[in-house]
Amino acid sequence: MIKVLCALLCLIISTPLFSQKEVKSFTVKFVSETIVPDGILDEPIWEMADGADEFWEYFPLDTIQARKQSEIKILYDEKNIYVGIKAYSSGKNYATQSLKRDFRGSGSDSFSLLFDTFNDGTNAFLFGINPYGVRREALIANGGTTRNDFNLSWDVKWRGDSKIYDDYFTAEMVIPLTSLKFKEGATKWRFNSYRIETQSNERSSWTRVPQNQLIFNLAFMGEMVFEKPLGRSRTPLALIPYINGLSQRDYENDERKNSLKFGGDSKISIGNTLNLDVTVNPDFSQVEADDQVTNLTRFEISLPEKRQFFIDNNDLFASFGDQRDASAFFSRRIGIAQDTAGNTIENRIIGGVRLSGKLTKDLRVGILNIQTAEDLENEIPSNNNTMLALQQRVFSRSNIGMFFINKQAFKSYDFIAREDEYNRVLGLDYNLASKDNTWTGQFFTHKSFQPDDKVGNLAAGSTLRYNTRKFNLFLKGVFVDEDFRSDLGFVRRTDIFKGIVSLERVFWPKKGAIQNHSLQFLPIVLWSPSRSFKTTDYDIFGRYEIQFNNQSQAGIELANSFTFLFDTFDPTGTDGATPLPGDQGYHYNSVEFSYDSDMRKLFSYGAQTSVGRFFNGNRFSVEGMMTMRFQPKAFISVLLNYDQIHLPDPYPSANIWLISPKIDITFSKSIFWSTLVQYSNQRDNLGFNSRLQWRFAPLSDLFIVYNDNYFVNSFEPKNRSINLKLTYWLNI
Repeated sequence: MIKVLCALLCLIISTPLFSQKEVKSFTVKFVSETIVPDGILDEPIWEMADGADEFWEYFPLDTIQARKQSEIKILYDEKNIYVGIKAYSSGKNYATQSLKRDFRGSGSDSFSLLFDTFNDGTNAFLFGINPYGVRREALIANGGTTRNDFNLSWDVKWRGDSKIYDDYFTAEMVIPLTSLKFKEGATKWRFNSYRIETQSNERSSWTRVPQNQLIFNLAFMGEMVFEKPLGRSRTPLALIPYINGLSQRDYENDERKNSLKFGGDSKISIGNTLNLDVTVNPDFSQVEADDQVTNLTRFEISLPEKRQFFIDNNDLFASFGDQRDASAFFSRRIGIAQDTAGNTIENRIIGGVRLSGKLTKDLRVGILNIQTAEDLENEIPSNNNTMLALQQRVFSRSNIGMFFINKQAFKSYDFIAREDEYNRVLGLDYNLASKDNTWTGQFFTHKSFQPDDKVGNLAAGSTLRYNTRKFNLFLKGVFVDEDFRSDLGFVRRTDIFKGIVSLERVFWPKKGAIQNHSLQFLPIVLWSPSRSFKTTDYDIFGRYEIQFNNQSQAGIELANSFTFLFDTFDPTGTDGATPLPGDQGYHYNSVEFSYDSDMRKLFSYGAQTSVGRFFNGNRFSVEGMMTMRFQPKAFISVLLNYDQIHLPDPYPSANIWLISPKIDITFSKSIFWSTLVQYSNQRDNLGFNSRLQWRFAPLSDLFIVYNDNYFVNSFEPKNRSINLKLTYWLNI
């Protein structure tokens, strides 16, 4: 098996790679004048600027010039990048969810710029603006291969605004060079820009991007050439102190708590290429509640990281291993622990440091060290959490990475078992990305170490994806030893060997209402190595999907599944119910239908429903989503999950509901109010999260957050709290 994988890897690396015949480029001229970003291109200096034009259509076709063209002009001085934009449109009826920063979605008008400042096709900075002058910034990681590589949680200071005219809008952006990382003396950056124009139902990009790739993929970029080399970035020291007052009542234990916390972060630039983040007594409590989910499996579900301290260069730490089955590092493990009853609770972080960035043109480094506090009442030790990561670029866009993780108790505790005194993981990964992104993949081997346990403990895997306009092939194999542990990672289950083969054929009609349609065959099989490779699970999917030219989508999926339960299990989570017997296999089939409407409309919706067998019974489920825009001030959404599970007596049956209405109101570009209600009878919780945010200065906020939780059946209160939190971003 290993010989076959090595031979295949050598074949891929040696295969001649497709590249664009001509690289688009323009010159960025050096200026001494200052531009005020009011959105109006009335400064005479814009007349002398070179820039990017002749955009290509990406959707609905990718073979013609954009029907609604755009023009970008870029200038720079010793401190800033200046961007001027003119985007032609069909009228003034632009779509936007709200006036809140960091908007997302193909159903809204937007203009985005991508800067690959190290010219490596792996990481990039994104700055975006819409016709209403609402801004966003994001980090693109791993070459922009998947939607998960687009991270809007990153924040940085810059300015911009827009102006709407009859058949076009203009925008101006001033991006401090201190907000970017780049090599001193650089003469060019790789660059691309893309635009979503809802009125003409068009998406376009400066550099042509094929539709089988994501529009922000970094394999498809031109160049911006600086008139003179860039100098040393004089990034200021950023101090971000906070103060948080909390008043809380726990009704279950009849306890009241009032507290006042303060601490902060600092961001220190080391040269042009490295970031040093320092945090002292951080407040990692979420002012924005996590979305609840319905979980009918036996395994844990991961939620995304939103804490700013972990965001910058997060891919350098979090991309090791398989993100679904054996992720070596999952930052949300830090700051949480289990009490003596097995409940997940917050574990205070004393402080930490995080160094990340480029050492050389091709070598990235990441070092993280965080100390958590002890909690003797809940038998939680003080732990030191450390990670070292190195990533070396090879070939055009591929890289080799290695890491070392150590989680270790700070001192000896009577309540810690010997095997829990420390957990260490060492690993090596190879990430493949061909020049035109036709071939992507990953090959990794990780080994964990615990006290008196150094034999085996392996996790290894490989993925390979071949992506073309008509055919998509995906192969995956993952092995996780039954004794493998990564206490700072996300390992869904151990003692598995998992195999996936996916083959998809995509059809592109030349005319009609259908933009493309596809057929996919996808078998997923799991075996247990410790049980002589006994088959424990399999799912065989057959899918047919249609994407229409108006951006609506429909699909049908057939599934044949098998689950072997080694232990008893109740999928309904009913208290005191008789669980399904273990040491037994269950076969079941299901069919699913889905439809998503045109997200550009003021009212849009999506729904999917499935019906079929479930273990030894039946299941009917509905998932729905509705959104309504009262633009640009208000956005209302409702999410619905309903599962009807009927198992034969004496096993439990249940109707499981998850309903989440949310309203976002933006009074202005600096004052926002959002309220989220989450009803889940599976979690026996009705939760209210209401948050008022005032952004009184760039990246400086005052939050008032009200949380209220109730038991579903009795409607008795669980806990209630109100937070007043102030953060201020100060550059020195």
